Amino acid sequence: MAGDPPELSAQERAGKAFPVSWDQFHRDCRALSWRLLEVGPFHAVIAITRGGLVPAAIVARELGLRVIDTVCIASYDHMKQGELQVLKGIGADTAALGAGTGKGLLIVDDLVDTGKTGRLVREMLPEAHFAAVYAKPMGRPLVDTFITEVSQDTWIHFPWDTALAFLPPIRDGAG
Repeated sequence: MAGDPPELSAQERAGKAFPVSWDQFHRDCRALSWRLLEVGPFHAVIAITRGGLVPAAIVARELGLRVIDTVCIASYDHMKQGELQVLKGIGADTAALGAGTGKGLLIVDDLVDTGKTGRLVREMLPEAHFAAVYAKPMGRPLVDTFITEVSQDTWIHFPWDTALAFLPPIRDGAG
């Protein structure tokens, strides 16, 4: 589509790799929860699947929220971002908690990248509070709260997508 960023090759992504361990991700989710505690209270958490499932669970625990829903949107395969497809919308009971506009609801995702997914969810719940653990410059304006900003050409390697392996030193060409 016109205006979309060019697809990054595997070589380009490898050069800007940002690996995140389980420990680091948990710390970042707790930091996000601290920030959200100041802007709540919230009636429910809505995880953007799949990436938002883990941070939403951590945030829900930390904020004492028991109502957790999902909005299921497919946009990524393991290599690139494609067209958005809504696989499951927000449940009617959850939407009703937000008066149909999202007021008092918390949307959580792991990363806001180009903003495509964020814009779609914002259309569904325009008054919801949108939080992400990580943000890239193109998507940053869509989130209300985030913890860490990375460059647009950085590829975050989340702990659920990786395994322990040897990594050569940066001076030897490792990202």
